[in-house]
Amino acid sequence: MRGITSDQQAVLERAAAEPMLDQVQDWAAINSGSRNLGGLATMAAIYADAFSALPGELRLRDPAPVDAMEADGSLKPLAHGQNLHLKVRPDAPVQLLFTGHMDTVFGIDHPFQNLTWLQDGVLNGPGVADMKGGIAVLLAALKAVEGSPEAGQLGYEIVINSDEEVGSPGSAALLAEAAKGKKAALTYEPAALPDGTLAGARPGSGNFSIFIEGKSAHAGRNPEDGRNAIVAAADLTLRLAKAKGPRLSVNPARIDGGGPNNVVPDRAVLRVNMRPFTPEDEERARSALDAAVAMVAAEHEVAIQVHGGFGRPPKPLDVQAERLFGLVKRCGADLGQQIEWRATGGVCDGNNIAACGLPVVDTMGVRGGAIHSSDEYLIVESLAERAQLSALTILRLATGEYL
Repeated sequence: MRGITSDQQAVLERAAAEPMLDQVQDWAAINSGSRNLGGLATMAAIYADAFSALPGELRLRDPAPVDAMEADGSLKPLAHGQNLHLKVRPDAPVQLLFTGHMDTVFGIDHPFQNLTWLQDGVLNGPGVADMKGGIAVLLAALKAVEGSPEAGQLGYEIVINSDEEVGSPGSAALLAEAAKGKKAALTYEPAALPDGTLAGARPGSGNFSIFIEGKSAHAGRNPEDGRNAIVAAADLTLRLAKAKGPRLSVNPARIDGGGPNNVVPDRAVLRVNMRPFTPEDEERARSALDAAVAMVAAEHEVAIQVHGGFGRPPKPLDVQAERLFGLVKRCGADLGQQIEWRATGGVCDGNNIAACGLPVVDTMGVRGGAIHSSDEYLIVESLAERAQLSALTILRLATGEYL
């Protein structure tokens, strides 16, 4: 390994020797879908025990209050799990942020619940890549770094949240709080490609539930007295779809509402996702949404309420982020790993962290693929690879190479 000191080599060997595969298998056997509060509580306790091996103050933090729009347009509280939060040496000269998530996209009733070896060294299972493998990598790297001479120079916060897969509504404020005063952040989403390629620039993402209130009437006797909320929702759907372009995707995903064929429907809820590539595109998306809502409300004589927003801001690559990516690339080269990065259409907590002005590499987790599907897999050898990549990156951040 090129350019690596004997002290660093000792850290790398400790990181690779951690029992990451056993941890992933144990953790992936527990369902922790974003809405499975019992499973999330179990995982939070397990992670709290595992991360107690690190020094500092560890707490399980309650989520911020969140409400969601029901199919009838009413707003009701939506519960989320607790979030793990660890602070280590807050007065050290170099302060970093590390984040991950304990939730998966696989609900408690989802058929994908078991682990299977697809072939030697390739493990299939729920969350093995996204991101229980990544959390094992993070823990292994930090435990190894804690035994190094550089540890005293390094302070950090860790946030492992319970709601990343649903947009982090209950943990976004905690992430923003933890980002304050940090020099850089690493997040442990799986690599963007199975070869280890990192995700670079990301679009933003906004989720909206739009309640349309019309007026009911008899569909045969006096339909002209009604104001059809379903028709208005359909019109709004088409107007929003026309706003899409090369740097803005618009996905009208669902319309809730309607009733008997002989009644003009007076209520509907349209669900829409919008993904702008830059902050300027986000402003354009907001303007398009506001204009479409105003026109549909006027033309159909209905009342419209918009709930939601852009929970994931766009994440373009700036100079600071490129420097951090460059450090990770150099560390990879010294380890014999080829590290590249590319833009991706996905979003994650890295978007929120970057919006706080903090450079972040958000795909420091394992190599694997087919995430969010029953074909999700982990390339087992990447556990040691990525733990060593993280450990070396953290060591060099602690000694000021990036700064």
